[in-house]
Amino acid sequence: MGHFLKLLFRNRLAALGATVLSALLIVVLITPLLPLPDPNATATAERFARPFTEGHILGTDHLGRDLLSRLLHGTRLSLAVGIAAALIAAIIGSTIGLVAGYFGGRIDNVIMRGIDMLMAFPYILLALAIVAALGPGLMNALIAVAAVNIPFFARNIRGITVGLAGREFIDAARLSGLGHTRILVGELLPNVLPTIVIAMSTTVGWMILETAGLSFLGLGSQPPVADLGSMLGEARAALITAPHTSVVPGVMIFLIVMSINLLGDGVRDALDPRLKSGALSRPRAVTLVDRKGPVPAAEQRGLLDLDALETQFHVGKRVYRAVGGVSLYVKSGECVGVIGESGSGKSVTALSVMGLVPSPPGVITGGAVRYEGEDLLGARYETLRRRRGENVAYIFQDPLATLHPLYKIGDQLIEAIRVHHDTPPKEARAKALDLLRAVRIPNAESRLDNYPHEMSGGMRQRVGIAMAMANDPDVIIADEPTTALDVTVQAQILALLDDLRRERGLAIIFITHDFGVVAQLCDRVAVMYAGRIVEEGPTMQVLDAPAHPYTKRLIACVPELGSGKRKLASIPGLPPVVDNLPEGCAFAPRCDKARDDCRRGAILLAGRGLRAVRCIHPEEAV
Repeated sequence: MGHFLKLLFRNRLAALGATVLSALLIVVLITPLLPLPDPNATATAERFARPFTEGHILGTDHLGRDLLSRLLHGTRLSLAVGIAAALIAAIIGSTIGLVAGYFGGRIDNVIMRGIDMLMAFPYILLALAIVAALGPGLMNALIAVAAVNIPFFARNIRGITVGLAGREFIDAARLSGLGHTRILVGELLPNVLPTIVIAMSTTVGWMILETAGLSFLGLGSQPPVADLGSMLGEARAALITAPHTSVVPGVMIFLIVMSINLLGDGVRDALDPRLKSGALSRPRAVTLVDRKGPVPAAEQRGLLDLDALETQFHVGKRVYRAVGGVSLYVKSGECVGVIGESGSGKSVTALSVMGLVPSPPGVITGGAVRYEGEDLLGARYETLRRRRGENVAYIFQDPLATLHPLYKIGDQLIEAIRVHHDTPPKEARAKALDLLRAVRIPNAESRLDNYPHEMSGGMRQRVGIAMAMANDPDVIIADEPTTALDVTVQAQILALLDDLRRERGLAIIFITHDFGVVAQLCDRVAVMYAGRIVEEGPTMQVLDAPAHPYTKRLIACVPELGSGKRKLASIPGLPPVVDNLPEGCAFAPRCDKARDDCRRGAILLAGRGLRAVRCIHPEEAV
């Protein structure tokens, strides 16, 4: 609850809305205890008394009734009716949406066609028709307002439920023997509850307005009982001669509706799982660069150079040091592998190259990234945007997530070409066809008109490679492109990348978890742990004689066929949380060779030639 309130109050407008609404609720709750006149007591001799008249702070109405007393009692009634209508609409509408979305088929069709019929009528006219049929009265107005808002909840919840009903956890619940009621209540309802709360928080204000509108027309609360709408209706005849009688309830309606809507927006943001990190603002087009120290001196080692790169995630008061000073380079025609456990900083390092780490909360806090000697971190956005795809391209891990589901493969390839080059459509289509053939997709011409979901995982990955090759880049960063592919397709993808590298002189940075992939494809390898490189060198030298205990443990985790009864090892413990790294060597808590000096001071990456290791007591001399 504390975390939710913290996220809520980060939105200043939501905090203002919550403050105003809380104050109003406190006042209306203690209204019966306040020394106020009877709100229905008339005194015609004091009719239309001005505000701040003795005994009447806000004045009186056309019958001499105290406006402050009627305002507080009317606000109490309007809030109660609005909240009650929202609860009724949410309960009935959400139940309808859950049932329709879960069962589907004929039940869904019958229910939703009825909902569509209700939505075909303008909601105000429908509310008027319901009140006309039931008769004037506050309770009937409540029923009418709740009824016209039921379709809103039913539609929203049904849409979410349809997506959830086909998920694996629902199938597992069915297989475990749970009945429909228990699945609806125990499995689906908790997943849609945040949406219901958000919908309620954003509609209560409108329901109060709708109820006030019916009362204004004389169809809601009946004399002598007043709510805010009926107070406005009674005051309209004296709008010119006694404007305060209209202004007082009008201002209160404005405060209530605005505070509820502002609070509803804050609740929506705070409950959105994508925004729980506290990043409530829209991500920038390029990662924020805030280098604390001097820019490292230029030292051209390869086509793409990373020099002491540091990337952090600032979430509230916590600082996650995802990349802690990575130096890496790749030359033309060379493939460099980056390997390590999940969370070691491999992908964040790759995304930092072209400023693709989302900000907030990501911030590049140090180092440099140079392409042909040009510092990309200090470049203008237009320059960086031109380099993306044109000179440095990416192959992402999940092509189904990165390919647009509503556009054909050919159209997406053509867009990737034309965004960088003024190419005629026919020529761009011909090049897209050549790209599909280059990545060995069979029946390439017919595949241009396929959507991503019509292709297998291996075919989509080949399309991702083709898109990366669309503008003949010099550098390709491949972020685990063979994950979740079977071994046959994986071998084909690796062979394809190797052929493209040799034919076109590409420089490739290949991110992976698999030492087998590193051995097959990479010339050099860098091993990452807790955001830092702990060992690097030529691939076969590292595999044959690992120097860092972490590298040795990783290699020992790889199964070997035909090697007898070798025990398959595992690394004890878990990687450290990068917002609280231990002093000294980050791997020391999991290392059986760790000594006291491993836990003191900074451990530098040191070595000779191409071999380097970040360890005081390495396995092998470097």
